[in-house]
Amino acid sequence: MVQDGKPNSIDKAFGILKAFKSEDVNGVGVSELARRVDLPKSTTHRLLNKLVENDAVLKANELYRLNPALGMASTPEVYSEQTAQVSELLTPFLAALFERTRHTVHLGHVEGTNVRYANKLFSVRGVTAPSRIGGLIPAYATGIGKAIMAYDETLTERIIREGLAPWTPHTISDPDELRETLKKIRDEGIAYDLEEISEGLCCVACPIFGTEGVPIAAMSVSFPAEDFQPKTVIPVLKKICGSGTRAWRAKHAG
Repeated sequence: MVQDGKPNSIDKAFGILKAFKSEDVNGVGVSELARRVDLPKSTTHRLLNKLVENDAVLKANELYRLNPALGMASTPEVYSEQTAQVSELLTPFLAALFERTRHTVHLGHVEGTNVRYANKLFSVRGVTAPSRIGGLIPAYATGIGKAIMAYDETLTERIIREGLAPWTPHTISDPDELRETLKKIRDEGIAYDLEEISEGLCCVACPIFGTEGVPIAAMSVSFPAEDFQPKTVIPVLKKICGSGTRAWRAKHAG
């Protein structure tokens, strides 16, 4: 409500929420947000703190991003040619993974330095996840992202240069620790998200490789953290991702 021609605190808070852009998936600082909404930095900081307290906005270090779990993210559901190809060819394998595990499962690929989710199938037993079909989440904080990064050093170093904001206390934010984790993923063929993007949520992921031997996508299985039992799904996850790899290569051979 605008009173006497001036926006009140609620108006200002909603103005801040609407000021987030799709490229802010990795976070944006208070000074930039204050500039966008034409408010004093102190006012913007106070309102952001209230939004963080109410879980509408997430904070890592001095960066802020919309909480995608609330369905408020400004990132549009974008279906690029790559997303469309990944979804069309690999969704049947995602469906098979869901049928075999009965957990929430994701299919995604890396776009820029983020994971773009091409598809997601929900389990009634699952915990709320911040992912949404067509949405973006920082790659380094997801199982799918790390499953792909592990085989792409150039991508990894670009992500590290952009900064590893700790979105939860469990996010890997040290570059050397991340590199060591990615080496382990290459050795084992399996990646994990251990409450790194959302507390209470764990995932196990496996890459799907293209014709050049670099992952073009990955699939993941999600668990509530207290019930995380990756060994129960890793064999079927690897098998189905292997089938997805063969299907992708057959489709794009030559």
